[in-house]
Amino acid sequence: MTSEQSCRNAMMDLSSEMCSRPHGKLSAKAACACAIVAVSGAAVTGGTATAAALDHAPYGTTQDGQTVEIYTMTNDHGLRVRFLSYGGVITEIEVPDRTGRSDNIALGLGTLREYETLPGHFGAITGRYANRIGGAQFTLNGQTYHLIANNGPNTLHGGPNALDHRVWTVTPLTIPDGVAATLSYVSPDGDQNFPGTLTTHITYTLTNDSVLQISYVASTDKDTVINFTNHSYFNLAGNGSGSVADQSLLVNADRYTPTGPDQIPTGEIAQVESTPLDFRQMMPIGARLRSAFQQMVYARGYDHNFVLNKPSGGITFAARAYDARSGRIIDCLTTEPGVQIYTSNGMNGSTVGSSGTTYRQTEGFTLETQHFPDSPNKPNFPTTELKPGQEFRSTTIFRFATDASLPPLPR
Repeated sequence: MTSEQSCRNAMMDLSSEMCSRPHGKLSAKAACACAIVAVSGAAVTGGTATAAALDHAPYGTTQDGQTVEIYTMTNDHGLRVRFLSYGGVITEIEVPDRTGRSDNIALGLGTLREYETLPGHFGAITGRYANRIGGAQFTLNGQTYHLIANNGPNTLHGGPNALDHRVWTVTPLTIPDGVAATLSYVSPDGDQNFPGTLTTHITYTLTNDSVLQISYVASTDKDTVINFTNHSYFNLAGNGSGSVADQSLLVNADRYTPTGPDQIPTGEIAQVESTPLDFRQMMPIGARLRSAFQQMVYARGYDHNFVLNKPSGGITFAARAYDARSGRIIDCLTTEPGVQIYTSNGMNGSTVGSSGTTYRQTEGFTLETQHFPDSPNKPNFPTTELKPGQEFRSTTIFRFATDASLPPLPR
């Protein structure tokens, strides 16, 4: 058996073991697979190492005349992440495959005007409230707030002119083991009809061990609700390579939040067992995509919030995706209680991506770490309320690796 085959077998063992005891001690074989991620910098290194750097350049001007810049973060192994000051949009994530060949694994658009006008929220910061709020309204402290409907009768990702359509202030940071920058924005009271002046700082950090960390900090001067995520679409075979149906996914969740036909949660928290939403073992994304299960019919594929198996607080494993063709792996860890898996069901070939090809259903998948959709209207869900004097804090980590080699076991 080759080292590559041994590595893939170890990965599958880890997938099964994380499902059955995600917080327990791993076996030696599972730890071997975990080590791929733990020292992922070694695993994804291709070519000559370079010094970590953060560069920026003009990208364009918005329709209302604001200047937008593009920032390039490069770690000392040559992994690159590019993002815009507009919406914090992550336009590219260049990751080597098992042979050292780099590809952009993030779907994107070709121009600033397309990011301003086309749907999809490609790579963007989404807020003030990521995901859906039913009926475009919620009641807080006895007062009902009527939001702006932009998803049928519902509000999606904060509204039609939400924080993914704003120009953020970007401040480079100096860190010892990689590159980082903080994006800042002050959303005024009443913005998209949400209460409170919301001050938000989001830090993108790319470390030299090939981790992309997104950290959110926010405060308000009035009681409000808040839910942030990043809306990157991933395709581990490379942007424009086609469907992700053959790529494999594991989600550390025994439960999910079922929805009605409008994709607003019913309030129930249901078991994934014996449903197409059971990703507790590594499974091809497309294996059950055409299921007649009612939830799949409502969403036209996967567009579901998974309730993560995790203790209260702290950062824990959420999901793993793997592409056998390229050997690329992405692990997602988060402090959030949920992750939305979406298989780009709304893409129908009408949008030409930055790849120069048209995007269609299953072109990419998301790992949107979050609080649950419609939580302001579901008192049994974890609260999304934020009060003056409190700080909203959230962290999500994406770790990149390949199955090309077996690093030493962690000590």
